[in-house]
Amino acid sequence: MAASGYSDLREKLKSMTPHRDEEKNGARNGSGSKGRKRKFRESDDDDYGHSDDSGDLREQEARLVRGSIQQQNIFTPEECSLIEEKIDDVVAQAEAGLFREHTVDRAPLRNKYFFGEGYTYGSQLEKRGPGQERLYSKGEVDDIPGWVHELVIKRLVSNGVIPEGFVNSAVINDYQPGGCIVSHVDPLHIFARPIVSVSFFSDSALCFGCRFQFKPIRVSEPVFVLPVRRGSVTVLSGYAADDITHCIRPQDITERRAVIILRKTRPDAPRLDSDNILSSSPAERPAPLKAKRSHRRADPDAAHRPRVLEMDKEENRHPSASHHHRHSDSSENYWRRSQDSDKHRESSGRKVKMRRH
Repeated sequence: MAASGYSDLREKLKSMTPHRDEEKNGARNGSGSKGRKRKFRESDDDDYGHSDDSGDLREQEARLVRGSIQQQNIFTPEECSLIEEKIDDVVAQAEAGLFREHTVDRAPLRNKYFFGEGYTYGSQLEKRGPGQERLYSKGEVDDIPGWVHELVIKRLVSNGVIPEGFVNSAVINDYQPGGCIVSHVDPLHIFARPIVSVSFFSDSALCFGCRFQFKPIRVSEPVFVLPVRRGSVTVLSGYAADDITHCIRPQDITERRAVIILRKTRPDAPRLDSDNILSSSPAERPAPLKAKRSHRRADPDAAHRPRVLEMDKEENRHPSASHHHRHSDSSENYWRRSQDSDKHRESSGRKVKMRRH
């Protein structure tokens, strides 16, 4: 390891997760030379390769991830069915426009429902990227529904997964087949650890250490793949929560799937109403937040109807736009941002076919 400039394997592993440098701005303890990050090469068949000397490091990193995850099967199929009916009720209320403005956040093939606490993604602020997320002002999202407390949180407390009173933020992510969330770390300055999630409707997988590329969408080989079963509870802490990105790949959502994410916000987490940027003079204020499509009306079945992947339109793109390349982004909202630049091409009337990966 000395030849690589590191006296501690953990320091070299940290060099493979650059978001930690952005969050902590900490110095490494080795000789001062830069560690080699994981390198991927793109081949004609969209496969990714890794340098031979990274194999051992990836295995070490996979062990660190595995060692910081806890998983339990707590909810019975009958209990899952009851909770899934409640999730359907949330979808119906959202379609009817019954929630507050920032409770519902729609994206292609994935809708989010914030309860208790909601937060902005980087694209909604002038400064984008990890570390720029902000909690909304108190009261701008709906309270955590009573059924989440009774049917989910109380079960986790009674099973010793979380302490009483831990949860003040609940998010329901509702995925359609082919939906995904790109690689990200739950904002360290917003949420305490652990991060707890409960899965419903179908089985899926949570992947760690992937890179996303778009047009067409491609995902690099994960460092670690965690199967996630219907009714299972997944708890992320330590390395898995803080030192490596996680994601859900399109190919891992083959049926409708929903996940309830339960978290606790940090007492010092920044809010939009207290951010110094927003209290500056009008000339210095960033652009206003982009409006969410939280009250878009649709028929009752619209939320469960497969949507076309807007980002996978390479063969239908105009040649003049072929030079545009969108790089991988660790922000969870990158999937949403990619849609804005494509809106002007939708008027062409071309039919877009969604590839299955």
